[in-house]
Amino acid sequence: MGHQATATDLSNPYGNLRKSLSIEVPGEGPLQTFYYDLPEGFGNQYSKLPYSIRVLLESAVRKCDNKVVKTIDVERIASWATTRSQDVEIQFSPARVVLQDFTGVPAVVDLAAMRDAVVKLGGKPENVNPVCPTDLVIDHSVQVDFYGDQMSLEKNQDLEFERNHERFAFLKWGATAFENMLIVPPGNGIVHQVNLEYLARVVFTKSIVNNELTLYPDSVVGTDSHTTMINGLGVLGWGVGGIEAEAVMMGLPMSMVLPEVVGYRITGNLNPVVTSTDVVLTITKNLRQLGVVGKFVEFFGPGLANLSIADRATISNMCPEYGATCAFFPVDSITIQYLRQTNRDERDVALIEAYLRKTLMFRDTDDENLIFSEVVELDLTTVVTCLSGPKRPHDRVNLTDMKDDFKSCLVNKIGFKGYGIPQDKINLTLPFTFENNEYTLKHGSVLIAAITSCTNTSNPSVMLGAGLLARKAVALGLRVPKYIKTSLSPGSGVVTYYLNESGVIDDLQALGFDIVGYGCMTCIGNSGPLVDEVEKVVENSDLVCCGVLSGNRNFEGRIHPLLRANYLASPLLVIAYALAGRVDIDFEKEPVQGDVFLSQIWPSRDEIRACETQHVIPSMFKNVYSKIQSGNPRWNELKIEDSALTFNWSSESTYIKRPPFMDNLEDSPDTDLIGSVCLLYLGDSVTTDHISPAGSIARNSPAARYLSGRGLSPKQFNSYGSRRGNDEVMARGTFANIRLVNKLCKDASGNVVAGPRTLYIPANETMDVYDASMRYAVESPTTPLIVLAGKDYGSGSSRDWAAKGPQLLNIKAVIAESYERIHRSNLVGMGILPLQFSNGETAETLGLTGLETFNIVLKGVLKPKAVVDVVTSTGKNFKTIARIDTDVELEYYRSGGILPFLVKRIASQSS
Repeated sequence: MGHQATATDLSNPYGNLRKSLSIEVPGEGPLQTFYYDLPEGFGNQYSKLPYSIRVLLESAVRKCDNKVVKTIDVERIASWATTRSQDVEIQFSPARVVLQDFTGVPAVVDLAAMRDAVVKLGGKPENVNPVCPTDLVIDHSVQVDFYGDQMSLEKNQDLEFERNHERFAFLKWGATAFENMLIVPPGNGIVHQVNLEYLARVVFTKSIVNNELTLYPDSVVGTDSHTTMINGLGVLGWGVGGIEAEAVMMGLPMSMVLPEVVGYRITGNLNPVVTSTDVVLTITKNLRQLGVVGKFVEFFGPGLANLSIADRATISNMCPEYGATCAFFPVDSITIQYLRQTNRDERDVALIEAYLRKTLMFRDTDDENLIFSEVVELDLTTVVTCLSGPKRPHDRVNLTDMKDDFKSCLVNKIGFKGYGIPQDKINLTLPFTFENNEYTLKHGSVLIAAITSCTNTSNPSVMLGAGLLARKAVALGLRVPKYIKTSLSPGSGVVTYYLNESGVIDDLQALGFDIVGYGCMTCIGNSGPLVDEVEKVVENSDLVCCGVLSGNRNFEGRIHPLLRANYLASPLLVIAYALAGRVDIDFEKEPVQGDVFLSQIWPSRDEIRACETQHVIPSMFKNVYSKIQSGNPRWNELKIEDSALTFNWSSESTYIKRPPFMDNLEDSPDTDLIGSVCLLYLGDSVTTDHISPAGSIARNSPAARYLSGRGLSPKQFNSYGSRRGNDEVMARGTFANIRLVNKLCKDASGNVVAGPRTLYIPANETMDVYDASMRYAVESPTTPLIVLAGKDYGSGSSRDWAAKGPQLLNIKAVIAESYERIHRSNLVGMGILPLQFSNGETAETLGLTGLETFNIVLKGVLKPKAVVDVVTSTGKNFKTIARIDTDVELEYYRSGGILPFLVKRIASQSS
């Protein structure tokens, strides 16, 4: 490797930092490349920056043109040690975008509609085209309808194509109509695992700039909050809303506040029986308590040497559950080993390592001199086996405390750790018959046991660990009751390879854990129905029955509407609880089944490591990913009408419909919201699942009535997630979660009642949220609607429909105590004003009832983080902070959202 002459870029103020670099490539000899020499440009200041901030700096230097990305952006990032706490705005241009199909379908729908809108304004449709490389993985559409036999996979995939034919045909059209977009067909795995094993570049090694090969770090934003999983591979990335992703796809940089970086120092090594799942659940609780919303977390310390890339990816995956923007592990020698293990091209691996070492982005063991905003430490030897639940991912419970904790949850008052079960119903047992056998259900009965989700299925140690546990259980004669819905949904075909090669697949199948599909499945709510006999018992009782899953989300109503408690656990514990059939068990004192204790079937880390070393090999990755585009015959046979530049919308479709978001392209001034009425009055931790559920469509819902009116039967409804290409369904599904708690809805005794309902205040009449919104639109069309909420409003998945839906319900503002990062951005991106209570005030401390009217004064005061006065009809006036955080966001808001802004921008460039 040799440093060559300067290759200055005169169009860039930092062009003098562009240097040539000769790299020795195995089998090819020397290769001439170019890069930006940040160590030379920023010296000692640079060497103390967190690695994640170095990636932001490189992007700003490379993209600097003093028009969009300015020298002030570069200077602010380079001076992070002093600017980190000053809320300074920067521009960041991610290298690529990833989408999954639940969010990808509406993104492609929006792009198709933007082409129509640009044509209407006299522009060229082909100018609406991704500029930034974009990968879309279809992974959220498959559901667990069939399970417990070796035909489950084929049956579920057949049904997936039957249900989603229109959506898949539309995406296949998009793959031909739009340039720079790769669409990975269904059946290949979960987007985050495919990203980790195949899509991630780590360094862009094939990018030609000015006819020369320029190297630069991989970075990514994705329309799924768990995009952060890629941080485990040393790729800076995080989740954004679909509308923000579309702006990046179209070449706009992201406007963001320069983040603080929390250093998370890892020391020690894991105990022999502890898994990476236990580590991430420990970190999740730790960082959620610390408070890292809007911050970067970067891992360092000697303990990183004891964490594999799969372990790191597991930790990074659950970053949204502790609220940080990203959870970054810098590239080191373990990363390079992983790239070779996953069959990355040797040329690319050589370029990656040489470039990152040259730019000081390669982590060596001495990283104790870095500057962080604050430092947290975890000694891995202190981590113990644990779960999280029953309603939130950060409510960690030690395995040894699980029995007592669940019993406490039953009697605790209703809340995140309570169900308020009366004492006389604590020991309720209900009998049922299934397949000629008699069973009973009680509080704590396990009804779903799912090895699912990107979190753990990317990690061979816990997947093979589950297989080895199953092998020991089968050998001792243990079996799972057949009424429990068991499933195994690998994150990629590589998992199937090594489960087969190691022979543990037979043992997993013997316990009912047959492969049911390659996709998100149970964790997203695609768990499918329970057996009829079980559903009938649970529907007519107050039983708190349970799901145990190896996923990352367990919010109420997400996994299955009938399961009130859901626990996140390692794949090994998923099987253990399935065997036990209940969560109220002390595994140290009570046998799993018969006289067999958990300790007798639990494999050690050494056993698992030996199995992984033998059976996870590069040829598996080569075999799986060589056919990623052509390996699904159902997709190959899918017919599309044509490859026209504009889409031929069908009025008959109930899946794909041109959205109304770009019908009004007039800029809106800062208009006061006078006489605003509260549509919903919500509490803390209202998730995007509460706002825009992804699961099944209830038969008595407004969305069901709409679909029935289009001639569909209930079995054809599919899910809200699959119908995100139809705004009529999604508007009706907004706030349709059966676990929604709206303080405007009370019973005769004045107690708040859960459900997707609200109070139409003028008539004092309770009705579905959508119906109330439409009634306001008819009877008082000039009345702005608002939402009152508590802490962490919009937590959970990066769901753009959680902002699109409220816009279609005519909601103009949300007043909350705090927001999760992605949802706040989404609200602004849809032209909804996020306001935050100030001075520690809340709706409760202010004595608000939600029955008042609100005057929100915006004229002459609206700017980033402006203080906005709210005047109520009852005289309880208060100040709020406008959570429009940057000047660019203010421009989006005044344009009516990002989509109208983009349409007008593209039309003006091409007309």
